[in-house]
Amino acid sequence: MDSKISKADDILQKILSEKRIKSVEDKRVGSEVFDRITLKTLYKLANDGYIHRLNGAISTGKEANVFTGIDKNDNFVAVKIYRVTTSDFKKMQTYIQGDPRFHVRTTNKRQLINAWVNKEFRNLQRADEAGVKVPKPIVAKNNILVMEYIGDEEGDAALPMRHSDIKDPEELLNKVINNMKLLYKKAGLVHGDLSSYNILIQDNEPVIIDISQGMTKDHPIAEELLNRDIENITKDFKKLGVKTSAEEIRSGIMDFKS
Repeated sequence: MDSKISKADDILQKILSEKRIKSVEDKRVGSEVFDRITLKTLYKLANDGYIHRLNGAISTGKEANVFTGIDKNDNFVAVKIYRVTTSDFKKMQTYIQGDPRFHVRTTNKRQLINAWVNKEFRNLQRADEAGVKVPKPIVAKNNILVMEYIGDEEGDAALPMRHSDIKDPEELLNKVINNMKLLYKKAGLVHGDLSSYNILIQDNEPVIIDISQGMTKDHPIAEELLNRDIENITKDFKKLGVKTSAEEIRSGIMDFKS
């Protein structure tokens, strides 16, 4: 085994040794996430100081796992690792094709995932610069994205809105709409998959995540995606007892003045 793989594998072993991957199913998932190229990439990121240690998974999904990481300065970071074996490549093709920022051979799965990670990094960077509350992107390499950790000083991750105790839903809705305004008007982006699953709550503030599929607002399907985001947010806040409508939320977004 080459030295880079051996050293990178030490990161994986820290997860295994702490019995964070327990069942047969979890071990299968672990092998899907930590393939050879991913281990080499982890080694490179570790060597550059971006990742000193990986702790447990914050979230697991079909396409990516997000881990709590610690950098060389003992700061928490979020480490998102996309899986090459189980990612939805048709979806990725749909959201990358037509985006003038990216030119990839969509038949090459590895290249497509790398472009997808770079797309999420650039969308986060663009949103952050516009004042949208998102995790600040730190570095993207191959199928791994390292970004700001959204959680407390003890390393406990912030919960999605869907699983949070919302004290003032109307106030929170106003904050979400304001972030949607900034994303659309200043960043020139549409999230495309916004819902209570993709909004974290930290200190009563919404933080928008999972922006990899985000489109520039001049993209042919941007209007369709914006309508979907608005419908999702309307439904989610109605469930919390807020009297609102898609028309009101849309008006709030379009009336924004920079």
